[in-house]
Amino acid sequence: IHLTHYHQIFDTKNVAVEENVTLNCFRDRLWHSTNLFWIRLVSQSFPEIVGSTMSYDSPIIENIHHITTKQEPGTFVLHINGAQLSDTAVYYCIKVRQRKMTFLKGTFLQVKGPDPGITGVTQDSLSNPVHPGDPVTLQCSVLSNSENRTCTEDHSVYWYRTKPDESHPSLMYSQGNNSYDCERSPEAASQQKCVYSFSRNVSSSDTGTYYCAVATCGEILFGNGTKLNIEVLTTMDLDEPDGKIKPAVFNDSLQIHEDSLTYAAPTFIKRNTRKAERRNTRATETMCIYSDVRAFECGKSEA
Repeated sequence: IHLTHYHQIFDTKNVAVEENVTLNCFRDRLWHSTNLFWIRLVSQSFPEIVGSTMSYDSPIIENIHHITTKQEPGTFVLHINGAQLSDTAVYYCIKVRQRKMTFLKGTFLQVKGPDPGITGVTQDSLSNPVHPGDPVTLQCSVLSNSENRTCTEDHSVYWYRTKPDESHPSLMYSQGNNSYDCERSPEAASQQKCVYSFSRNVSSSDTGTYYCAVATCGEILFGNGTKLNIEVLTTMDLDEPDGKIKPAVFNDSLQIHEDSLTYAAPTFIKRNTRKAERRNTRATETMCIYSDVRAFECGKSEA
């Protein structure tokens, strides 16, 4: 079969659910031994023939579910009565003569459901390090504009966690439509921000990236994710044979209070290792090392 693409027309059409749609394809009744087809192509599916006719005038009307194809003067018409979300697809009109196939018309039809008016879903990052047993609150902000909203359905929020060692996300929490706080923008009364929160006392196994998913009006919108790293504090090891001190690892972003400093001056005895030097030493030398211990604020509330 030989394919040609002359006189191609490709366009995009956006319609709402339940809206009627009409697509037209040029037809010349003088074409000899020629057939016309409307084909629907949906992602990850085989092409589907939704209508066919001959080039010469014919009164035949074909119906497949809510899709009708028929001839009108100079055209081959495809009509969708009450478009559904499943009608979103690419529609091609094809002319076939003997072994030659020609694409005459292509239309990407986008069927949209009721608009929830959501303009964004954002999540804040955690500024302070988190340790096992700490209470943690994750927040998800849903921004919306009531002027664009054509759906009155409430939001449902779900929290998912992803981990590198897990192949699928885990559902952590499902939130109803009563556990959130909303406030309107002082600049525009139609703009609104609703904040959904998820709180828990964490353990070392809770490390991962947490996503909020907002489900409403047949759509699911995901936030940008919040990374949760659980830090386990280490203690100073003073029993090393070489006398070195191993410090705990802290985050550079911790806040330091200069008025909460404790200073210490431990005294270490300096011993000589050679016998000859020990015999010649009259007095034991001492060495003082000054250090400071600082108090770090880790974001915990005081008791």
